Amino acid sequence: MKQIWKRIYRTALLALGVWMCVAVQAGAAPKDSIDANMRDNLTNTAESLSQAVMELSQDEIDSYKESGDAFTVMTMEAWESSRDELGDFKNLGKPEIEIISDGYSVKMLGEFSKYEAEFVYLFDKTGMPTSFSLDVQYPMSVLLQRAGMNTLMGMGIVFAMLIFLTFVISMFRFIGGAGKKPRKEEERPVPAQAQMRPQPVVAQQDNGELVAVIAAAIAAYEGTSTDGFVVRSIRKANRRKEKW
Repeated sequence: MKQIWKRIYRTALLALGVWMCVAVQAGAAPKDSIDANMRDNLTNTAESLSQAVMELSQDEIDSYKESGDAFTVMTMEAWESSRDELGDFKNLGKPEIEIISDGYSVKMLGEFSKYEAEFVYLFDKTGMPTSFSLDVQYPMSVLLQRAGMNTLMGMGIVFAMLIFLTFVISMFRFIGGAGKKPRKEEERPVPAQAQMRPQPVVAQQDNGELVAVIAAAIAAYEGTSTDGFVVRSIRKANRRKEKW
């Protein structure tokens, strides 16, 4: 009896799981699907616009750019900036349509003589085009070449700035030296010999006073005046101490 109930329970769970899967798929299918008429409208509009834009002359492009319509101006500017780089048109791939939050996205791969390009159109929910962009598909060799050129250009700018800064810094010594020269001349220290020059004069003055004192002492001892003799030199007597 227990085994029968287990089988019934398992069967019920399996049926419930299948029913939930079917319900989810049934609810999601209408949401993710695109109506056949809308799909044909989006495909025809994207293909016809691409063909028409690629056949325009420069005068016609300039005329459309002055129309004032945002989508038209955007389309003309995107094609004008890339057409010379792409080359001659060869083939247009099958459109890929996706549902987005505010409408539809249509992508087509165009083949040209030089590179391939992806045409991207955005449509609102009513099927009216609102945006256009053209993405050039560069090969890896071109991408690496451009990356190398950008790297070399960046390094060249950095080295040029370093050389310029080095030159500016080296000029600071001349600018600073020009400002310090007058101060050095004004604050030039007095030589040691110049500071010692007044000393002999002081010594001569001291010797003159000493000579006058000695002459007066001799005159007093002799009982005469200082006019009767002249003191020409004064010598220090060297007395040796006698050892006993």
